[in-house]
Amino acid sequence: MSAVIGAMIVHAAAAQGADPAALCAATGFDPSRAADPDARISLALEEALWNEAARRTGDEAFGLHAALAIRPGAFDVLDYAVRCAPDLRAALERLVRYNRLVHDVATFALKESATRLRIEHGFRDASEVQSRHSADFTVGSLVTIGTQITGAPLVARAVEFRHGRPSPGVVAEYVRFFGLEPKFAQRSNALEIDADLLHRPLVAADPALSRVIERHAEALLAARPAREQSVADRVRRVLAASLGEGEATLAFVADRLRMSERSVQRKLAEEGVTFDALLDELRRDLALRYLADPKLAIAEVAYLLGYSEPSPFHRAFKRWTGHTPAEARKRAA
Repeated sequence: MSAVIGAMIVHAAAAQGADPAALCAATGFDPSRAADPDARISLALEEALWNEAARRTGDEAFGLHAALAIRPGAFDVLDYAVRCAPDLRAALERLVRYNRLVHDVATFALKESATRLRIEHGFRDASEVQSRHSADFTVGSLVTIGTQITGAPLVARAVEFRHGRPSPGVVAEYVRFFGLEPKFAQRSNALEIDADLLHRPLVAADPALSRVIERHAEALLAARPAREQSVADRVRRVLAASLGEGEATLAFVADRLRMSERSVQRKLAEEGVTFDALLDELRRDLALRYLADPKLAIAEVAYLLGYSEPSPFHRAFKRWTGHTPAEARKRAA
């Protein structure tokens, strides 16, 4: 990821009284590298900076407080591409597309229902360990920047973190920051907002500048090689596109990937997953999203997930959540 991230962490720690030189020496970060827009640092170094900065400042909510301090331009081209977009939807779509310019490992995904937009954040490799402060900063920055670019508070409707529940004092900081208590030990880091906020125009929207910045961002993205996708990622992509067609089989996926079924299974085993587990996880995640849309009948949800009839879907959903689809929809409402 960009060395700019390292410099931002050091600056945030210095603002709280930590000695920046000592922080850099303790972690091995060279702050002069941040002057080079192409300079990169490892994920291990970034995580070390987050943890050491929190330790040296004595701030258990360091990530949240660093998010509060974000100012325009902090993330170079990515930042400007987001801030000059026409509306919040376009800004978030640009975040998803261009985030790799700043962070090679982190990803964002947008999942929209009739009433909510869910912004999920994670690492491409789910086995990578993320500092709590890093996760807090990332989700918190969505609120800070969203408020800055729209000129009105971006109200969170739900917040989730993969990390465990911290101390009561830190939980109180989450409540102060987000206006609600997050859920901890969840499947992903996520922020949910009202879907109608997506049409909110940005205060710095500039169509001419936006086109220039977007062209520049596209050129930079094309020049940066994409990380190689795991076989599990490729399998998920094929499954997601084929579930509604009733083609969620190992044979179909193997054919699309131009691999033998045995090769797909072997590669997945090397990555610590199985085909059945991937399919089950994808169906569960999609089921929860689809059921949040009251316009979709439960039978239609079953069809979209690749079930030939509703009863197998009902059994699977009860196994995943302990509730029937109808109960889950009622609880969500």
